[in-house]
Amino acid sequence: MKDSELSFAHRAVRRRHLFLGLAVAGVTIAAGLSGYYGWRFVHDPAFPIGPRAVIVLLVLLNARQNLRQYRYAGVLEEMMREAAAGGGVAGAGRAAAS
Repeated sequence: MKDSELSFAHRAVRRRHLFLGLAVAGVTIAAGLSGYYGWRFVHDPAFPIGPRAVIVLLVLLNARQNLRQYRYAGVLEEMMREAAAGGGVAGAGRAAAS
């Protein structure tokens, strides 16, 4: 790996728990917005719910991406740990044999 790739990997591993926190926060915010927009719609049937639903959807998509980054950082951490131990990349031998 190049130095820039290695520093990118270390940065991603360091931020792993940040990604999880952002994913949880995103789901919480989306749930709160959904409840608020639902309450507004119940009290004012003319309240435009469509654009607000798009905002909630975008927040949920962002939370999903943060969760994906959390998982990728975990896999990257495991691969880096195995490479440091001299084991190489996990599964590389199995992929070449098939």
